[in-house]
Amino acid sequence: MKRLKIALRVSAVCIVAFITALTPSVIFGSKDIEFSQIFVNCNIMIQEWRKLIMKALVTARLSEDILSPLRPGYELAVNPNDFPMSRADVLDQIHDKDGMLCTISDRIDAELMDRAPNLKIVANFGVGYDNIDVPAATARGIRVSNTPGVLTDTTADLAFSLILAVARRVVEGDSRTRSGKWGPWAPFGFLGSQVTGKTLGIIGLGQIGKEVARRAKGFRMPILYNNRKSIPEREELELGAKYVELETLLRQSDFISIHVSLNSESRGLIGADQLALMKPTAFLVNVSRGPVIDETALVKALKAGKIAGAGLDVYEKEPKLAEGLAELSNTVLTPHIGSATSETRSAMGKLAVKNLKAGLCGEKPPNCVNC
Repeated sequence: MKRLKIALRVSAVCIVAFITALTPSVIFGSKDIEFSQIFVNCNIMIQEWRKLIMKALVTARLSEDILSPLRPGYELAVNPNDFPMSRADVLDQIHDKDGMLCTISDRIDAELMDRAPNLKIVANFGVGYDNIDVPAATARGIRVSNTPGVLTDTTADLAFSLILAVARRVVEGDSRTRSGKWGPWAPFGFLGSQVTGKTLGIIGLGQIGKEVARRAKGFRMPILYNNRKSIPEREELELGAKYVELETLLRQSDFISIHVSLNSESRGLIGADQLALMKPTAFLVNVSRGPVIDETALVKALKAGKIAGAGLDVYEKEPKLAEGLAELSNTVLTPHIGSATSETRSAMGKLAVKNLKAGLCGEKPPNCVNC
């Protein structure tokens, strides 16, 4: 309704502009047209039209080929840097925006939403959306979307990379080779753990978990899984996966890979008690969300030799690490790069833009999580 009123005002201004310009000719018989007045009135008209243009805040620096669908007809404020916008900058710029494309580094809460009375859509650049207060958005009629599917293979690739790297001590070996500490070959020197044929336990058998299972089949790994509910039998047969209780999975698995979303049930899912159930020869891998693991308890378990090692891409308080974690040689640590390939990040950006544009147009975004 507000935009309709503006449109009517703009139409009125257009009429006034031409009447004003033609007045000397029509009323006084003058052939001179007041071009200066046309300029003034047209400038007013342009300013009024600007109020009709949808505005969006993009908190990440995205390439033009990703943003191009938004360029005609939308006014964009885009982060020009390769690092996240500060909270203060986001709050300062969001006040007049109709939509925003954010990343998992941005906290989208009630305070932010209340500063943006026109906000209609929050398009998250990522499959997880624990950075967004979805109930608060729903209560305000704001749609929230994410980017599932496009990062499944890439994240599964990294999970299995961490399994191999931590088991075979790849990072430790690279460091030793570069530092010149590589000594003579010995039959039992610098031993790692075999992956082929070992039991893999997957906690959370969603899209990414299933892709990890498919990769594990190539290594002839028996697969145990724990999920909120078991998957259909035909999928279990395809993947060679067997549903078990979490305690059984922890006790029997040689490698455990976590693929759950972060919520009240999964926060702190793996703590001291769960780590104590694992084999001393077992490895823990996490590419889901950091707070799923009690990081302090993990450091203690690794130092005490209660488990053999860990491969982590996510952390409890990113980018900070729990005290002592970085010093442990039986870990492989990556900086939240699960989806970090050029192909995947481009696909995520394009999907986020598609969701944003749909929300700005008043349509249901393709990947709406609260519609």
